[in-house]
Amino acid sequence: MSTILIETGLTGAIGTGIVLVEAGLAKLRHRELVPGVVANYRLLPHALVAPVAALLPIVELGLGLGLIASVFTGGDLRLLGLPAAALFVVFAGAMAINIRRGRKAIDCGCGRSQLRQPLAWGLVARNCVLAALVALHALPPPSPGKAVAPVDIALALVAGTAVFLIFLLFNALAALAASPLASGRR
Repeated sequence: MSTILIETGLTGAIGTGIVLVEAGLAKLRHRELVPGVVANYRLLPHALVAPVAALLPIVELGLGLGLIASVFTGGDLRLLGLPAAALFVVFAGAMAINIRRGRKAIDCGCGRSQLRQPLAWGLVARNCVLAALVALHALPPPSPGKAVAPVDIALALVAGTAVFLIFLLFNALAALAASPLASGRR
């Protein structure tokens, strides 16, 4: 297995781990809004909206912290890449279903209430890229039981932080592009 795939997997674990931690914390800060965001997607029966809204931030925080920790444990938590990838795919699918239904104006619920983001194919693609990036982390290490070199961890920390910053930049640009100011509307 290529060292580049392993490095990309470590980067994906840290970058998407930070994304998930930030999203989980944002949902906990605004927990009163989360049931409305989940309900607005119109994909779950009403009875499941509150439990999903309550569990989602905890799942995001758990997966995010676990992914970050997995880089330092040398593989014990690598399989967290699969449920994290599945979560991003579920988010992408929920967005795609609503876009296809013509429901683009709803807020994506991506965690930044000050940057209300309507659904867009770019957000679907972003979540698919994050899913692919974190799924690489679940690949078996080239030398099972062998510790990851400190330099690889350091590089993954820097690259993972860059992934998170690119994620934030993408969100800000997408939100600004959808704002009334972008098109001269008021």
